Amino acid sequence: MITYFDGGMGSMLNLKAGELPELLNISDPERVYVIHDAYAKAGADIISANTFGANRLKYDNVDELVKTGVKNAKRTGKRVALDIGPTGKLLKPMGDLDFEECVDIFAEVVKAGNEAGADLVICETFGDLYELKAAMLAVRENCDLPLIVSMIFDEKGRLLTGADVQTACTVVEGLGADAIGFNCGLGPKQMIPLVEELHKYCSTPIIVMPNAGLPESINGKTVYNVEPDEFAEYMREIAQIGVSYLGGCCGTTPEHIKAMIEATKDIDAKIPEFKHDTLVSSYSQTVDISSGVVIGERINPTGKKLLKEALRNNDIDYIIREGINQKDAGAHILDVNMGLPEIDEAEMLCKSVFELQSVLPTPLQLDSSNTEAMEKALRIYNGKAMINSVNGKEKSMSEIFPLAKKYGGVVVCLCLDEGGIPTSAEGRIAIAEKIVNRAKEYGIDKKNLVIDALTMTISTDKSNAVETLKAVDYIRNTMGINTVLGVSNISFGLPNREAINTAFYTLAMNSGLSAGIINPNSKPMMNAFYSYKALAGLDENCQEYINSAVSVEVVDRQAELDLKTAIIKGMKDESAKCAKQFLKTLDSLDIINEYIIPALDVVGDGFENNKIFLPQLLMSADSAKAAFDEIKAHIVLQGVPQVKGEKIIIATVEGDIHDIGKNIVKVLLQNYGFDVIDLGKDVKCERVLEEAIKQNVKLVGLSALMTTTVPNMEKTITLLHENTDAKVFVGGAVLTRDYAKMINADYYAKDAMESVRIAQEFFDSKD
Repeated sequence: MITYFDGGMGSMLNLKAGELPELLNISDPERVYVIHDAYAKAGADIISANTFGANRLKYDNVDELVKTGVKNAKRTGKRVALDIGPTGKLLKPMGDLDFEECVDIFAEVVKAGNEAGADLVICETFGDLYELKAAMLAVRENCDLPLIVSMIFDEKGRLLTGADVQTACTVVEGLGADAIGFNCGLGPKQMIPLVEELHKYCSTPIIVMPNAGLPESINGKTVYNVEPDEFAEYMREIAQIGVSYLGGCCGTTPEHIKAMIEATKDIDAKIPEFKHDTLVSSYSQTVDISSGVVIGERINPTGKKLLKEALRNNDIDYIIREGINQKDAGAHILDVNMGLPEIDEAEMLCKSVFELQSVLPTPLQLDSSNTEAMEKALRIYNGKAMINSVNGKEKSMSEIFPLAKKYGGVVVCLCLDEGGIPTSAEGRIAIAEKIVNRAKEYGIDKKNLVIDALTMTISTDKSNAVETLKAVDYIRNTMGINTVLGVSNISFGLPNREAINTAFYTLAMNSGLSAGIINPNSKPMMNAFYSYKALAGLDENCQEYINSAVSVEVVDRQAELDLKTAIIKGMKDESAKCAKQFLKTLDSLDIINEYIIPALDVVGDGFENNKIFLPQLLMSADSAKAAFDEIKAHIVLQGVPQVKGEKIIIATVEGDIHDIGKNIVKVLLQNYGFDVIDLGKDVKCERVLEEAIKQNVKLVGLSALMTTTVPNMEKTITLLHENTDAKVFVGGAVLTRDYAKMINADYYAKDAMESVRIAQEFFDSKD
């Protein structure tokens, strides 16, 4: 049978402006209990404690709030879920919250909920996979309760930070969620295609908890447009796709839950069939290893003098340039190895992973024989990494497999053990089988293993290539496990190595090689890759081959980047250097108008067209800021009058303490040259009006994330319109374009980039 959660809490409480729901656990527990009890009587099997926003960033009595919240829900006699929502802050590098601090914030909530007797944990309404990872680690490290994960997607099927459904599923399953699904943001009708998409990729029970449709404003009050009977009809359609848990979010009432249960009680719970795909991911991009991929080998100091020197000098820019150029050359995954004896490998590996993920959406292969370094890097990695490597030695398997199980990942398995590397294919296959069996004991399925049959140079034994290829063929085609090879090892000690490498790479792919660790800047190697895929029928309409043949030459990896490129790529240090160099020959305004703004426009267009996502957008904005800072410093030094941008006020309205969206808007507007006056969060309407009059501001941006605070947004708009000629744009998760019209906003910004477009059009019309 399907298990039923309750419905909305905040929308049922009818909170007054500035009233926080979690405080009611202590100040008015009966008011909260009445709602819990109504859901229990409606038939809900699980009651979510009123603890969604209870964390130390908002309250100084978290332990008390959480424990009373759980105990209050337990009065219903039903199973109780400790409800954990996001902190309201962005994690570094996009925001200022450190990953480990975030884990600790959630851990405090988990400990309290566990002590109070919660039966399970639900992490819900998460829009950032990195913050969700922090929450999931906090749960797993501080209790043994079942863990359900529910995320908030937009109508384009993306999380706030860019992950699509497949990527989110890949990461969350890797971290060991007991159920995965969606809540908030959308009504049941809009969630149907998302549930269908999740069903294609998921092997885990699914949970779905939509809003009661989309919000509207009627007589200054927020209401939702889907009644219980209609809600139940859509939920029946969702149940038939195949789910295990159903419930409701904003706007749903006990009547919605009761109608839903009545409409779906004859439908059995259904877990999606097990998926066998071998997937790795970043925060926004998933790569299927079995489709044939290129792993870039250039961020590995072995045989690379320039990289060794960069590591000794802590030159992260060099590493970032290597990553960008490999990605642009066609690498699907980047190997990252910091194994240089004279440096702190763990520190440099973590730093490199963090910086590379700040500018690139490409998944990474974490490459280290140092277990401490591997765990630290896996912990802060944003996505599902490739783990290089484990081997057939008992010590290696006992150290690496627990890490892979805890943090998720695809493990590269080397065919060597205490006896070394067997010379024969049969010997390597035996080790591969041993590793697969041991992995199973740790609960790691073979889909999360990639076997490296090991490439040995033919200069020492003419049979080395033949034996490796025999092993690859058997592992891929008989054992059914994906394979990987460090291709260039085949030619050590020989002249014209690229010719040997290219021929061997082609033979290996034909034998069943899934992933080649190669230099993607080698044109012959990449030609071999694209040609083989076309010839083997793995390239639909030869599209990849055609694209590779007509693509522009990759810029030399050590060439100087121009300012526009540096900003587009999100390279802060390079942007500052380029701007400083330009200031010797160009006017400040020319640099801004000819390089900085066009670069931001390229990134903005990419964001609006779903080609790049929020992390890249913000890193490009930071890079533009670095260039602006150089220009400002130059202007001050030269005594030139500063060019002041048009003023814009932004604020999160009274009663709302969420400011993620507002902060993103601020960064982008500033980097387009606007003078942003940020009034912060929980801002009274009178304060907004006072500042608008005082500063003679003609454009105001207002944000709200909670349905209960939208009336304060409407009140602020009314006050501004009655007393000034300022125009108002609004945004936030609970708003729609129609809703914005209902509350008399002049503009609706569906995302941060649209706020920039609104500001540009508004001030251009004033000229």
